[in-house]
Amino acid sequence: MENSKKKQGSIIAILAMIFLFAMIAFVRYLCSPMAIILKNAFQVPESLAQVGNYGNFGAYLLMGVAAGLLIDKFGYKKTALAALVVGVVGLLIQWVSGSMGFVVYLIGALISGLCMCMLNTVVNPMLNLLGGGGSTGNQLIQIGGVFNSAAAVCVYMLMGSLIGDASKAKVADAAPALFIALAIFIFALVVIFFTKIEEPQHASSNSAKTANDKYSCYSFRHFKLGMLAIAVYGAVEVGPPTYILGYLTAAKDAVNPGMGMDAGYCGTLAAVYFIFMLIGRFVGGVFGGKISPKAMIATVSFAAMVLVVVGMVLPTSMTVKCPGIDYTTMSFVWGEVPAGIFAFLLIGLCASVMWGGIFNLATEGLGKYTAKASGAFMMMVVGFAIMIGIQAKVVDFTHSYITSFIVVLLSAAYIFYFAMWGSKNVNTDIPVE
Repeated sequence: MENSKKKQGSIIAILAMIFLFAMIAFVRYLCSPMAIILKNAFQVPESLAQVGNYGNFGAYLLMGVAAGLLIDKFGYKKTALAALVVGVVGLLIQWVSGSMGFVVYLIGALISGLCMCMLNTVVNPMLNLLGGGGSTGNQLIQIGGVFNSAAAVCVYMLMGSLIGDASKAKVADAAPALFIALAIFIFALVVIFFTKIEEPQHASSNSAKTANDKYSCYSFRHFKLGMLAIAVYGAVEVGPPTYILGYLTAAKDAVNPGMGMDAGYCGTLAAVYFIFMLIGRFVGGVFGGKISPKAMIATVSFAAMVLVVVGMVLPTSMTVKCPGIDYTTMSFVWGEVPAGIFAFLLIGLCASVMWGGIFNLATEGLGKYTAKASGAFMMMVVGFAIMIGIQAKVVDFTHSYITSFIVVLLSAAYIFYFAMWGSKNVNTDIPVE
């Protein structure tokens, strides 16, 4: 009977964490389509239009270690509840930024980023630990990723329909999306509050074990290399949909020229990227228990490199049919996009399983250091902002969105190195119990 109750509690905890995984994506991916609005509403260049991503991901640098300490002291559930309250505040500030200015939007994005960091710090180790680590832990993270990708698809499709004509877009256009996110956060707050979650690690005992310890998570070489891997992973996951959207919607005679296509249809294309991520995570969730994280990450990072090269060298005159949505009739329409852009969209299949796999490889074998390692790991998500900023600078410097994908290529190459060689734990002599 006791074992049955324990198993039921674990299932509820897993479902709660998967639900939070979806919440993270809904708010995180508002930033990229919002860049289109910011360029028109505040007349800023590409590198400043990504300020939402800078604020959202930059918050991880401020909150990463602190989130790990919160878990260590108060546990996973209380940290998740605090994160959701912070998220509500951040969304409300973004909502009022349309009438209060560019800086106010940045503050709202930063506060929302604090929420995302706290939730990520809770979700990833919880799912990994509830699955017992290894392939099963990785499998649960991939299943959570399926819901994460589904939420991202919804955001891009919704924002595409709300923006319409990019040249007339304003912050008020995004209000429905912000209110939906707000409602979801409040609902999540209630659900998590009334969900009994058995903590896989107890903070007080863990703190006692590590208080006077001469070692830490930073004593493990594979963890430090994994931190860098998750930082550059930001270019692989967020770079393609962000700059596909920027390239296709930019006017042909703009400083950074693009294709001058309708933002509604292009928003659908960005959603296609996350549909590919959803498919990849679904496959990863089904087969993740049978494939080692090392083999999985090495394979997809190599495939991502190939797709980036193909996308960069194919001429824009070579086109393919790609589905979109007519929001007036809610029916599928088919448009033509450069074949290279479609290759970039396929990167979503590769990026889909990277987050969970990198986290799994980086924290494997850390034992009592896992909670603080998770916080430090989340701190490196600031790399998402850095990589987005670097790619934006390449766009502004070369005046070529396509050339900027060299940033994605180099990032995928490092992840391949980490999976093949950098993820080996060479510090097995360090006690972790």
